Amino acid sequence: MNVALVSMPWAIVNRPSVQLGALHGYLRHHCPDIAVNSYHPYLEIAKEIGFDTYQLISRNNWAGECLYSTLLFPENKESARSLFYASLQGDKRRLDFDHLTGILARHMDAWIKSSDFNNQNLIGFSICFSQLIASLYAVTKIKQFHPTCKIVLGGSVCTPAIGVSLLKSFNYLDYIVTGEGEEPLRKLCRHLASKKSEPFPDNGSILSRQTLDDQAFISPANCCSDEIHDLNTLPPPYYDDYFTRLGSLGLTFIPTLPVEFSRGCWWNKCTFCNLNLQWAGYRHKKGDRMEMEIEYLSRRHGTLDFTFTDNALPPVDSRSFFASMAEKSGDLHFFAEIRAAIDPAIYHLYKNGGLNSVQVGIESLSTSLLKRMKKGVGVMENIAAMKNGVEAGITLEGNLILEFPGSTQEEVEQTLRALDAVLPFHPLDSASFFLGSGSPIHCNPKDFGIRSIRHHPHYNKLFPPSTLTTLKPLIYSYHGDRARQKKLWQPVRDKIAAWKKFHANRDNRNIPALFYRNGDDFLIIRQELPSAPTLHHRLKGKSKDIYLACRHIVTRKELLETFKSINTKQLCNFLDGLVDKNLLYREEDRYLALAVHYSTR
Repeated sequence: MNVALVSMPWAIVNRPSVQLGALHGYLRHHCPDIAVNSYHPYLEIAKEIGFDTYQLISRNNWAGECLYSTLLFPENKESARSLFYASLQGDKRRLDFDHLTGILARHMDAWIKSSDFNNQNLIGFSICFSQLIASLYAVTKIKQFHPTCKIVLGGSVCTPAIGVSLLKSFNYLDYIVTGEGEEPLRKLCRHLASKKSEPFPDNGSILSRQTLDDQAFISPANCCSDEIHDLNTLPPPYYDDYFTRLGSLGLTFIPTLPVEFSRGCWWNKCTFCNLNLQWAGYRHKKGDRMEMEIEYLSRRHGTLDFTFTDNALPPVDSRSFFASMAEKSGDLHFFAEIRAAIDPAIYHLYKNGGLNSVQVGIESLSTSLLKRMKKGVGVMENIAAMKNGVEAGITLEGNLILEFPGSTQEEVEQTLRALDAVLPFHPLDSASFFLGSGSPIHCNPKDFGIRSIRHHPHYNKLFPPSTLTTLKPLIYSYHGDRARQKKLWQPVRDKIAAWKKFHANRDNRNIPALFYRNGDDFLIIRQELPSAPTLHHRLKGKSKDIYLACRHIVTRKELLETFKSINTKQLCNFLDGLVDKNLLYREEDRYLALAVHYSTR
C-alpha cells in the first residue's frame, strides 16, 4: 500500500505542513507496512516566483485562489484577474497575473510527471482556506494522468457540510475526511489495501462518493467519532520529506517547525469563530510530553524555532512546559496564540521559557462588544495583556474586528478612547468582520441583526455558476447593516493606521514608548507622543505609591482602603489627571497604570 500526502500552495513556505507531519507520523508508527510520501510543492513555487512574491500572495487568501481558479476554470479568467489585483491593492508591487499562472501551470505538469503517482494507491490533500482551488486543480491533473488513483481530501476546510458539498460538486473526488484525520486515514488505507474486503469505515468521519446519498447530513458527533482521546499517545510529526526536498532544491533557510500542544479550544465560546468545527472537544498534551517532542524535533532537524498551532495554549500545562524550558541551556524560540492574561508573572514565565511572540485574541476594545462576541474578558483585561507583553519583552500581536454586525456609535467611541491609551504598545491589525460557515453567528444570524445570508461575492469570480448551486463556501456574505458599519468604523481604521505609523517612525524602538524608572521616593515616567516632544513626569511620595498600586487592575474602593489618608475627591482628581494624560486607563471604577517598568540593570 502506497500513500501520498500533499500540501499545496499557499501554505507558509518556511514551515512544513503540520497536518502532513501528523498524518505521516501516525501511519509510519501504526502501519509500518504502508509506504508514505509527503509532498510540499509550495517549496518549488516559492523558489520559482521568488520568496517575497510568494509570501505576498500567501498572506492574502483570495489572491492565491484567483491564480489557480484561472487554471481550473479558464472561463473565469477575467473575473479572477480583477479579484487578484483588487485583493493586492494595498501593495505597491505590480505582479503579472498571466506570468504567474503560466508558472503555476508548467509547475503542475512537471511536478506530476516527476512524482511517482502511478504507484500510489491513495493520494491525500490537506486543505486550509487558501489551498482549496490549488488542490482541486492538482486533483484534476493527477486524474488526467492516473485516472484510477483514489483521492481523499481533509483539513480545516472539509467540515461535514462543506465536505458533502465538495463531493457533490466535483465528481473526480473519491473521499472526504470531515474531522480529525489520523484514524479515518488509517482505516481508509486498510480498507483499500484489503482490496475492499475490510469494510469501509462508514461512521461519518469519512464521506465517500458511493454512500453520498446516505450522508446528506453528518452530525458533529459522528464526524468526530474517530478522534484520539489522549494526544500524549501520538508520535511526533514526521517532517523528513520536507527537509529532504528543501535540500534537493538548494534552499538554505532554516524552517520554523509547527507543533501541536492541543486540539480544539478550551474556551470555544466566541460567536464569530468557526475554527473548531472538526473537533468534538478540547484535548491537550502534558507539559513534559510536549517538552520531549520539542527536544526530539530540535535535535533531529537542527532547528531552534517553533510555532504552536493551537487556538489557545492550555493554561496549566503550558506554564509547566515553559517553566521547564527556562531551565534548559538552549536558545529555543516559540510563537503561540494565547488568551488574554492579566497576571504579569505569566508573561515573564513565558518569556523566560522562550515564548518571544504571541498572538492574543484581543478582537475588540469595547466591553459591550466583547460581551456580544462572548470573549470572556473586558477592555481592561485586553489592555493589561498588551501592557504585560511589553513589560515582559514579548512581541504581542492581535486583531481588532471592525464592522461587527450591530455595532453602535458608543462602541466605536469607546474603541477610539482605548486606542489613545494603548498607543505605546505594539499596534494591532484591523480585520473586517467576515461570516464564517458554521460559526455561532452563521447559525443564529437574526440574533445579530443579519437579515439574510448568501455566497460571498468573491466566490462568483472563482467558481462557475453551476458549481455554486451545490458548493457550500467557507465564508458567506450577508444583508444587514454592512454599509453603516463600514462608515461607522472608518475612524478606527484610520487611527490604527496612525498608530502603526507612530511606531514605525520612532527613533528608538528598542525601548518602550511609555515607561517608568523607580527612585527611592519618586519615579520618572517617560512618554513618547506622535509629532510632539517626549514628556517626562515625576511622581513623588503618595503620588508614586498610588501609581504603582495601579500596576495591576485595581478598583477605586481598593485604593481608598489602601490609602486611608486620602479622601475620595482627592483620589479621583489625581487619577483623572493621569487618565487625561494617558498614563492611566479607567473603565468605570477600575484603573490600570499604562507605563511599564523599564530598567537597563
